[in-house]
Amino acid sequence: MAGLLSGLDKLGLGKLEGMDLFEEQTEQVTATPEKKPVKPQFNEEEVLFDKTYECPVCYGTIKERTLRTGKVKLLHTDMDLRPVYENMEPLKYDVITCPHCGYAVLSRYFQGLTSGQIKEVKEKISKSFKSSDEKKSTYTYEEAIERYKLCLVNTIVKHGKASEKAYICLKAGWLVRSMMENMDPDDADYDKKRQSAREQEKEFLRNALEGFIAARQSESYPMCGMDEITVEYLIAVLAMEFEKYDVAAKLITQIIVSPSANSRVKDKAREVKEILRVKMREKSI
Repeated sequence: MAGLLSGLDKLGLGKLEGMDLFEEQTEQVTATPEKKPVKPQFNEEEVLFDKTYECPVCYGTIKERTLRTGKVKLLHTDMDLRPVYENMEPLKYDVITCPHCGYAVLSRYFQGLTSGQIKEVKEKISKSFKSSDEKKSTYTYEEAIERYKLCLVNTIVKHGKASEKAYICLKAGWLVRSMMENMDPDDADYDKKRQSAREQEKEFLRNALEGFIAARQSESYPMCGMDEITVEYLIAVLAMEFEKYDVAAKLITQIIVSPSANSRVKDKAREVKEILRVKMREKSI
């Protein structure tokens, strides 16, 4: 009886005519590709907690969202000293706001209101303030920026120092920059939103520059927790941003030759000096 595969010799495959159709196959072990560890999704709410304060204006209870110490990693610092963290923006949680009377202040300046300042806040803020009963577990960038604006208007009303107003504007400008960096490029209004945010950032930083220049002439150090060299470096960088090259060049030179400036600050100043030189050359062309 002819085999199932008989006749293959005509094709030159006669040696294969006797092959077993259902030959037992050796089990082939397929290597399972190694799975990369899945990075856990960051939950902003988990690194925050409610911290309780007593409002110095109305004595109401404030429960403010606060970042847990050591829960976010610092990645780098921008040229104008803005700290950039992994996964979230701590700046969103640096304003303490009373939901009862509308008093708002940076955490650094929470205490120390005079009776005159309390009266000004009550008359010019609290009487018109519309409170919200909605409790937020986290803040969007837009909500956080609104809180900074409330903080700034409170500081204006209470006749706060130029340095305090400048510091609020500086941090608000940093916050807007962070918002821009986290915008979705696929958003239909991306270009429009980014342009609007960029203008807002520049407006905050322009006022920060003016405030620090004024404070430098009338206030003592430390200023907003910064020593004189740090403030001068910051003014120089902001001045360069707004093409006040003479101011920037003078301060950067002073920092580089200053015996009180440490090597880290001097290195940063030298970097700014090189950028400043390029900008000045481009402007003169």
